[in-house]
Amino acid sequence: METTRNGQAKEEAAAARDGSICGYESLDRLLRDNLSPQVFQEVSRLLIGLNCGRTLEAVPLADSAKALSSECNFDVQAFHFTADKELLREPRVVRVGLIQNSIVLPTTASFVDQKRAIHQKVKPMIDAAGASGVNILCLQEAWMMPFAFCTREKRWCEFAEPVDGESTRFLQDLAKKYNMVIVNPILERDVNHGETIWNTAVIIGNHGNIIGKHRKNHIPRVGDFNESTYYMEGNTGHPVFETAYGKIAVNICYGRHHPLNWLAFGLNGAEIVFNPSATVGELSEPMWPIEARNAAIANSYFVGSINRIGTETFPNPFTSGDGKPQHADFGHFYGSSHFSAPDASCTPSLSRHRDGLLISDMDLNLCRQLKDKWGFRMTSRYELYADMLAQYLKPDFEPQVISDPLLHKKSS
Repeated sequence: METTRNGQAKEEAAAARDGSICGYESLDRLLRDNLSPQVFQEVSRLLIGLNCGRTLEAVPLADSAKALSSECNFDVQAFHFTADKELLREPRVVRVGLIQNSIVLPTTASFVDQKRAIHQKVKPMIDAAGASGVNILCLQEAWMMPFAFCTREKRWCEFAEPVDGESTRFLQDLAKKYNMVIVNPILERDVNHGETIWNTAVIIGNHGNIIGKHRKNHIPRVGDFNESTYYMEGNTGHPVFETAYGKIAVNICYGRHHPLNWLAFGLNGAEIVFNPSATVGELSEPMWPIEARNAAIANSYFVGSINRIGTETFPNPFTSGDGKPQHADFGHFYGSSHFSAPDASCTPSLSRHRDGLLISDMDLNLCRQLKDKWGFRMTSRYELYADMLAQYLKPDFEPQVISDPLLHKKSS
């Protein structure tokens, strides 16, 4: 289990020996070592795209951020998405950050100590984001706890907090200190509605105020990810939050598999959509570099994809309803957090095994420029889709299938 620096070092060494190419980061390293510079450049163009026709630029990091990274053993990388210069609009450059991390203590430790240790671990990473001038920061799904929903044990509900609970208050102070908007994905306890549990993202404004919240729209029922034992589908729609730095939305974890979910945030005017997640390699890793990038392209907005890291082991073994033996963990959370842009470019990802802060400058003018270029909104046929969906929802729905009459003709 990746719960100590010692364990993390062992896991990173194993990853280096394996030469994994699942994440952008390790794939980039493999290609650089084995291809000529000219071939690498062409492969890179196809894999991570070009931003306005150019290779994505790295951004120099503040010395204080690099010092925190070294002292607290987390990676930090920074890049810059540009947009074409316009005659009537000034650039709208926003600096955005993503944090991925493992838990700290064994899941057998007291819940109070586990949560406190995660807070203490994440704080220097937020400090590094603040020192780097990050305007909007997003943490991973249910960042303040182990992702225990695989166990189906209800005692993990004790980690749930009100929207204005301990973790929110912890981040409110940092948001105010750094003039930073923070997306705070928590396990929510709705004290006003029968203590109901939700998977929620709380949006904290740059003055430390709570702007609003969004609850996870799509709940997985896939093997160990049967999260409806704890919470059901959200009831907040597809809100877009207008902040001091731009219009943002949060498509929590499993919602990334639903194209209409991405679409709805775009229709409501999102310029940046965050996808805080907790997903393991065996289940979803081949899909990870694709889905968010597709969403950014199709909806002409930026996407920030965040995934936790590590292998979390639980006290009591559990089964997955697949006939396989019981087990105490449900795989390695592979990190690989990254940004995708509406012009099909994306950043390299963070590590599969190491805590990290990914920073990107992004000119939000690029969103409208790509809408003008490709005309996806203009050429969409929403009236046809709406009619199709209305028909599909009826109990007597009949699929529009036209069969070849010869398929059913009796042979003479």
